[in-house]
Amino acid sequence: MKKKKKNSRPAVRTARAEVAPGRPQKIRPRPPVPVAGVGASAGGLVAFTQLLRGLPPDPGMALVFVQHLSPTYESALPELLSKETLLPVSQVTNGTLIAINHVYVVPPNAELTVVDGILRVGARPHDKTQYNPIDAFFRSLATWAEGRAFGVLLSGTSSDGVAGLREIRAAGGTVLVQEPESTEFSAMPRAAIAAGVADLVQPPEQIAASLVRLVAHPLVAERAHPLAASEAPFSELQMRRIFTLLRWATAVDFSRYKEPTIRRRLQRRMLLQKVADADQYIKLLEEKPAEVQSLYHDLLIQVTRFFREPESYVALTSKVFPRLTGDRPPDGAVRIWIPGCATGEEAYSVAIALLEFLGDQANAVPIQIFATDVSDRAIERARAGVYPETISEDVSPQRLRRFFTKTDGSFQISKAVRDLCVFARQDLTRDPPFSRLDLIVCRNVLIYLDPALHKKLMSVFHYALKPNGFLMLGRAESTGPYGEYFQTFEKKQRIFLRKASVARTDLEFQPLDPAAMKAPPGRPLHQRPREVNGFQSEATRVLVSRFAPPGVIVDNDLRIVQTRGQTAAFLELSPGEPNLNLFKMLREGLLFGVRAALNEARKTGQAVRKEGNKLQSNGERRSVDIEVIPLATASADERHYLVLFEPSLSGSSAAKPVDRPSARAAGSRAREENRGRQLEDARVLELRQELAASREYLQSIIQDLEATNEELQSANEEILSSNEELQSTNEELDTAKEELQSTNEEINTVNEELQSRNEEMSRANGDLVNLLAGVQIAIVFLTGDLRIRRFTPVAEKALNLIASDVGRPIGNIRPNIDCPDLETLIRDAVDNVVVKEREVQDREGNWMLLRIRPYKSLDNRIDGAVLVLLDIDALRKQEQRSQQAQDLAGAILDSVERPMMVLDSEMRVVAANRLLTQMLRLDHPDVVGKPLTEIVNADWDVEQIKARIAKIRPGERPLDLFDVPREIAGSGHRKVLLRARKFEGGSRRAPLALLSIEEPALA
Repeated sequence: MKKKKKNSRPAVRTARAEVAPGRPQKIRPRPPVPVAGVGASAGGLVAFTQLLRGLPPDPGMALVFVQHLSPTYESALPELLSKETLLPVSQVTNGTLIAINHVYVVPPNAELTVVDGILRVGARPHDKTQYNPIDAFFRSLATWAEGRAFGVLLSGTSSDGVAGLREIRAAGGTVLVQEPESTEFSAMPRAAIAAGVADLVQPPEQIAASLVRLVAHPLVAERAHPLAASEAPFSELQMRRIFTLLRWATAVDFSRYKEPTIRRRLQRRMLLQKVADADQYIKLLEEKPAEVQSLYHDLLIQVTRFFREPESYVALTSKVFPRLTGDRPPDGAVRIWIPGCATGEEAYSVAIALLEFLGDQANAVPIQIFATDVSDRAIERARAGVYPETISEDVSPQRLRRFFTKTDGSFQISKAVRDLCVFARQDLTRDPPFSRLDLIVCRNVLIYLDPALHKKLMSVFHYALKPNGFLMLGRAESTGPYGEYFQTFEKKQRIFLRKASVARTDLEFQPLDPAAMKAPPGRPLHQRPREVNGFQSEATRVLVSRFAPPGVIVDNDLRIVQTRGQTAAFLELSPGEPNLNLFKMLREGLLFGVRAALNEARKTGQAVRKEGNKLQSNGERRSVDIEVIPLATASADERHYLVLFEPSLSGSSAAKPVDRPSARAAGSRAREENRGRQLEDARVLELRQELAASREYLQSIIQDLEATNEELQSANEEILSSNEELQSTNEELDTAKEELQSTNEEINTVNEELQSRNEEMSRANGDLVNLLAGVQIAIVFLTGDLRIRRFTPVAEKALNLIASDVGRPIGNIRPNIDCPDLETLIRDAVDNVVVKEREVQDREGNWMLLRIRPYKSLDNRIDGAVLVLLDIDALRKQEQRSQQAQDLAGAILDSVERPMMVLDSEMRVVAANRLLTQMLRLDHPDVVGKPLTEIVNADWDVEQIKARIAKIRPGERPLDLFDVPREIAGSGHRKVLLRARKFEGGSRRAPLALLSIEEPALA
């Protein structure tokens, strides 16, 4: 059946950006459409064909296929792919506008990028080691399409595409990688999976289905742009809930990171988890801890490269490093900190640049580079120092040869560079910084943090640097409004110099305790603890509200901390700024009684009651009883008092208005006047009593004030004298505290690094122990002073060693071999850096080969010697048997009364008897080992003899060859008869030929 032609469906025209000739035209940026960038190398055509077959006629996206093509041949990819899909397929030309439901193919010998939705075709780099077309396209796609970019990596043999996929993922896009088991060549997919950038790992058919599902997701399909912060489906309450879940699980607080970035990462996770509702995703986080960890690692954006922004490293080398090393004392170390180091490329780049700057002086200058990141995974990769081959795009061939080692298709950082860098996990937002630093390189970290955290980090960096220390930021970062900490040193490269005249900033570092933030066991994260015995609390509340007198609780400073009951009749806010001091809020008439009761309660510590206090309120006077009760507290310095207000049982003392009917007699009027005078006298008496009590109270206060004043004066003198000392001591303690925090952080970092290296050394030591135990050779390692460091089990018998001999001088050992000058041989080998060999015998007469070579450390220093004893007894006996056999064969040849010789396959004389040498008039030693052509007459046809001998099979009877001329002394020119026979016994199992010469008797 014929496939349907492309013109059977509506054609999709390939648009181009047209520019009017002679006048530049600014192209307006187009909203990004969903684009799937597909990268492949060897075997990628088959995988891409399978992917196309799994797509519907309208997948809702554009596909751009980037493959490693031959630069010298035209590509037939468009024609091949057109037969496998109904989608229009075309080879990209410069200026092609991306259209949905279209397949684009990269042209050969070119580098493809996308800018504002327009495909740009550039020239291929001349250096083939730096040609990574998939990375180049993926990076440009991430910059333009962001969350609507889909990176797909199929079969291939290199590591091209991994760096580009990392940037797509960081921009909010999705990464799909072919399952290695379904590929023809799995190197590229395995490199992406190992780098941790793969979101989905599937066969090509499933990748096609996943792409269609992801493009149709509401978060992608409904908007032309990625979700803005205001459009994101997460409310503030939901965001706080997500931050809480992350803090509980990882001990990292993301609430002070920029929310737009976090919302984009949340959108990515929702796409991958097939969730469109924010509440559903939060529920997924609560039910699946693995998704919380996946979100955590997704939020830690790690996009970095070797020598990113090369101009900045030129500025470091030309302007910063000379100032760091110019006036440095001989033992002063160059201390550098790289926070947010990700997978280590930036730290190693700074180390390489510094080593290149120092040149031959690198070994004389101590270097300490601290590299930290909040991600454990990134730190582990940085410590390993293994990177894909694609770093050749950023690292020059000279640097690759000098600072890297090629291993299994990857590049590993050299040990000299690795030893300069200390990697450790650190949360910049809460962990103490390092101190006494010369340089901080913090690039593209601040762009993810909010302004408050930005300001805090500026003060942290200012504290961590030495005077005149340097701070380098990313191109998109600056010190912003915090210029009081730094001054600009190199504006274009964002290098700043620490200001020394800034007042010291108080830094507080309070590490979060992960254990304290864990959810209670057996309780969902969203569930709150239920109130216990609620009915009892309710009953208590009802009783207090009905029967308890109103009152307030005040602290030692008379500040109201709690009110109980209706206190409006006794307290009111004073005009002006709100003030909760009890004396400021008491109504008229209560101040004297409350103050007296409080003073007495303070002195005695007992409850005090004052009755008959006159409250003036709303034109009436009422009698109020006041009771002050001290409350028991855990601390004697934080005493509290309960002040209660109760109406007096005698009722109101205010004069009530009296009715005077006009019909009453004049006598009743006189009685009323008499009653009025009595009331006035009672009022005067009451006022006199209040005045006397006030005088008494004031007198006691004056006495207390005088005593207190004397105490205060003496105490004030002591305080003034010690105040300065305390201030200076406090500053010293604050400074020491900060230094201790920084030193502690540095110690923790170094300790973590040492633990990692200790594990590596333990593994290496285990490998060495197993290797030595498995090698059946006597080996002894000696230190520089010729003490035994280590030996193999076989060496115990050969050299008469036991386990306790480790650390003993080799001269104190009596070995089982006959070598009296062993120590002298060892010293000679070490002093002259030569290998010494000697054949020795043990006490049983067995022969052994003693080999002594200098021990070289990793930095090529002589640090002892290595003794190796090889058993050559069998070889020696074989040589003896061979010599005996040779002597026997020579004796047999000499006993034969006929000239004879033994020839090898190259017609060289192996042996000859004396009759032959006499006939040829040669000495016996001159014959053995020489070609036949040199010892016989030129009339002998040696090639013909060789050809005839080659036809003889070993073991056959002797064969007469032919007569050859030979000049015989005294008898003129005569012929001799040659007879040959082959037999086994030559080297490499090549047969030998026995050649005998018969000469006729003289006439």
